[in-house]
Amino acid sequence: MVFDADGRILLVRNTYGDRRALVLPGGGVGLFETPIAAARREVREETRCRVENVVLFGRYISTFEGKRDAIWVFTARTHDTPIPDGREVAEAAFFALHALPEAASPATRRRISEYCGERAADSAW
Repeated sequence: MVFDADGRILLVRNTYGDRRALVLPGGGVGLFETPIAAARREVREETRCRVENVVLFGRYISTFEGKRDAIWVFTARTHDTPIPDGREVAEAAFFALHALPEAASPATRRRISEYCGERAADSAW
């Protein structure tokens, strides 16, 4: 969860999967890479935003498509304007936490509700 100076959250629309959904930026953790390093790298690669104050928010388990994946969620700040990479990300923009677009995915909405204290944390993605 990357926030700008106004407290708005960065959401992206990927070029793969559900291309209509707006989601949190993310990606895979490379071999010998820590989750926090992967988070920094993925945000930079996909949106050109440099992040600071990266803090672990939670670890979730996804069983989507019959796989068991660990999803690490961090909070971070940026002073940069997002620029989609055009390969993996088609759109990237900041949104007010309480004025999310209709296209925000259900999982994204759950994480934001947890962050805002409106929902108890849950380990299921």
